[in-house]
Amino acid sequence: MEYRKLGNTALELSAITYGSFAIGGNMWGGNEKKDSIASVHASLDHGVTSIDTAPFYGFGLSEEMIGEAIKGKDRSKIQLLTKFGLVWDGSNQGKGEFFFDASENGKTIPVYKFASKANIIKELEESLKRLGTDYIDLLQIHWPDSTTAISETMEALEVLIQQGKIRAAGVCNYSVDQLKEASATLTLASNQVSYSMLNRSIEQDLVPYALENQTGIIAYSPMERGLLTGKYFTENTLKQDDHRNGYFSQFDLEKVKSLIATLAPVAQNKGVTVAQLVLRWTTLQPGITVVLAGARNASQSIANAQAMDINFTAEELILINNELSKL
Repeated sequence: MEYRKLGNTALELSAITYGSFAIGGNMWGGNEKKDSIASVHASLDHGVTSIDTAPFYGFGLSEEMIGEAIKGKDRSKIQLLTKFGLVWDGSNQGKGEFFFDASENGKTIPVYKFASKANIIKELEESLKRLGTDYIDLLQIHWPDSTTAISETMEALEVLIQQGKIRAAGVCNYSVDQLKEASATLTLASNQVSYSMLNRSIEQDLVPYALENQTGIIAYSPMERGLLTGKYFTENTLKQDDHRNGYFSQFDLEKVKSLIATLAPVAQNKGVTVAQLVLRWTTLQPGITVVLAGARNASQSIANAQAMDINFTAEELILINNELSKL
């Protein structure tokens, strides 16, 4: 495994970081608890020291399972990354920005973006309890909240750093303009954004800004929620309540199929999967600090970690990038 410094902080994260959205259950068709716990343990056993989660994932369930999985382990060797700013329990008292309607057990649950100072403090205490720890390594706003001044959010994070409750502060899904506004109050460690072979828009403005300002980039959805594994084209067994049934429709699936056909022989020659090849390629892109990789079980966690063992030849990278230019 490779470990990388996050922005201008002292934090070092594993290049492959465990992404825990899927083990939360909601929007992913559910997952067995024992498999979820095993996936965290396998990640830690194979050099993945960083775990990214959020209160919204499973409405607290993801954080609780991670807390259970790391109980008794050396906390100093684990980096916990969590978030705030998505509220679903009505505690925002009608404030904030409506985001979307989620569902759980057939019940519709309105979700709001809400990042006031009071809410940040409240959410952090809840996350600390669920995770069974007394500090968070990186606390991030989950989505921008148009109803709360960015300066108020950043001031709250600065206070939490001074109190020692968080080691560093980051954001998710921020534009360059939002990063600039935030930087007037607080030096941010990172921006967590969507990035993949199929979605490279951040290369235009966000990557240059991050490189110039020593801001880490945490890439999520590198596999486009499983589409780039190629399994969707041969094993389309998504459950009815799996959000990916609609998510995949945004892509030109014939072009994606062609890309996977190009990647498959390269992966086969190296004795790895297409998914591992895609993960490794993503970690090598300029400006990308770490890449989030989800896992539902131990074998998937091990495969994700082993992706870092892949080395590309110059010819292979040219072949892959030529195919990407056709998308």
